[in-house]
Amino acid sequence: MTETTLGLVVARYYASIAEAMEESAREAVAERGAAVAQTVDVPGAYDAPLAADRLARRDDIDAVAVVGTIVSGDTDHDQVIGHAVATKLVDVSLDRDTPVTFGVSGPGQSGAEARERAEKGAEAATAAVDLAEGLPAPEVAA
Repeated sequence: MTETTLGLVVARYYASIAEAMEESAREAVAERGAAVAQTVDVPGAYDAPLAADRLARRDDIDAVAVVGTIVSGDTDHDQVIGHAVATKLVDVSLDRDTPVTFGVSGPGQSGAEARERAEKGAEAATAAVDLAEGLPAPEVAA
């Protein structure tokens, strides 16, 4: 079996949290004997679907893990962002027939809660490897 390769999208808006999430994702990938083929940094979670789509188009990438955080503010903006990102990442996964995992913590959390959830990076990376290795190959029409 060949080594599973992932694309990793890191939303950097909350830089210290993003770094911890990226580190936990990379550790999880290494523990599984997989590799990160490319990391794409994006400004925030809202920007992740395009980067995930670009990575999912590549033949050398088996799955994409997206990590980042969305923190609550004074409005419902975090809810809007979270819903939009989750919906579009599902679309990328289905449109490209490539697993795309959602390791974005939030919405509805404080900055302190987000820092406590840095392991979501590892969870997203592990899920991406699991899907890449566990999904059956698509059937080809005759």
